[in-house]
Amino acid sequence: MSGQTLAHSPQQAATPLQEAVFQNRAASKQGILERLFTAVFDNLVYPQIWEDPVVDMQAMRIEPGQHVVAIASGGCNVLSYLTADPGRITAVDLNPAHIALNRLKLCAAQHLPAHDDFRRFFSVAHSQINEDLYDLLLAPKLDEESRAYWSSRGPFGRRRIGMFSRGFYRYGMLGKFIGLAHLAARVYGVKPSQIMHARTRDEQRSFFQNELSPLFDRKLVRWITSSPVSLYGLGIPPAQYTELAEGRHMADVLRERVETLACGHELRSNYFARQAFGRRYALDDERVSLPPYLERKNWQSVRNRATRIQTVNGSVTKVLSQLPAGSVDRVVLLDAQDWMTKEQMNELWAAIGHAAAPSARVIFRTAAKASPLENRLDPSLLSRWAYQADQSASLTRQDRSAIYGGFHLYTLAA
Repeated sequence: MSGQTLAHSPQQAATPLQEAVFQNRAASKQGILERLFTAVFDNLVYPQIWEDPVVDMQAMRIEPGQHVVAIASGGCNVLSYLTADPGRITAVDLNPAHIALNRLKLCAAQHLPAHDDFRRFFSVAHSQINEDLYDLLLAPKLDEESRAYWSSRGPFGRRRIGMFSRGFYRYGMLGKFIGLAHLAARVYGVKPSQIMHARTRDEQRSFFQNELSPLFDRKLVRWITSSPVSLYGLGIPPAQYTELAEGRHMADVLRERVETLACGHELRSNYFARQAFGRRYALDDERVSLPPYLERKNWQSVRNRATRIQTVNGSVTKVLSQLPAGSVDRVVLLDAQDWMTKEQMNELWAAIGHAAAPSARVIFRTAAKASPLENRLDPSLLSRWAYQADQSASLTRQDRSAIYGGFHLYTLAA
């Protein structure tokens, strides 16, 4: 991507992440925040992706044989898309740790003996058996780069794959952020996990109003959340922090998002809420929701179609620009545009326009409620696309993750 000021010498090439995030001079306040963010984000951030794949698939209407290009993140969604029988998925991510996680999941889907093993590995994610299965069945099948990532040892001498024997979803920047949020709540006498005892939506709302909502009025909470650094654990860069705030105090914005997460859906049907408040998926109750790729009914589909996913560590703009014209049917951008300058966004949509098949659909989320395309995209690019406003608003309400202000669907105009 172009139009960025990079803080590196001519001999040191920028990483894909640096190219995406660096927008200001290194010596400026915003530039310092951007460089701090890339240092944090270059490690594992999302053990679980925080976009709802069920909503994604409703919007995309994937048809058998179609080509999907998607930002990969933690891999939950691209594997879940396999249940819709696409012909191929190109999963792209700037973060090499996310690519290693995607490849581990794909390898496990192909080489673990049974669904119970797969579910234990990525749903329970807290068993020594997982580490043993990795050594016996997965490490020999992984590509060299991914095997080196998972087999390498951290500063305390533990292998990265050991996270799956100690509770994987408590790791990564997101897992640690949620853990710190629980710790902060405990300081004020609140145990967020107690909401898991709620039996009805009314009881969920009562717990939110009486226990969780008052936390966001605490002076310390408001002071901490007034800094962009406070949300790095959510993978929110400085530019997206500004979009998310929309001129309000961040504590009030977070209160609204937590309210939706806590009250918007029954806890049994919302695995995002179960992770946020209970710190776990369901371990032994298959009536409780899981990401589609982990559901028993989808095991054979995911297993048989895993080879249809190609993983790429790099820029989604570059990948789309290099694909054959008219070869992509569906594009999933997650919240990437919240990171982008106007020039970068126009470059992205030029690449999408090049790769888009006649019936192409593009979905993305934004921290703010409104789509940024109407004000930031060149009219010559925007005119090719039709915004599905009513469906976008409906899907925003259905999204169980509740993190984002808006879900947006664009279709290629006839």
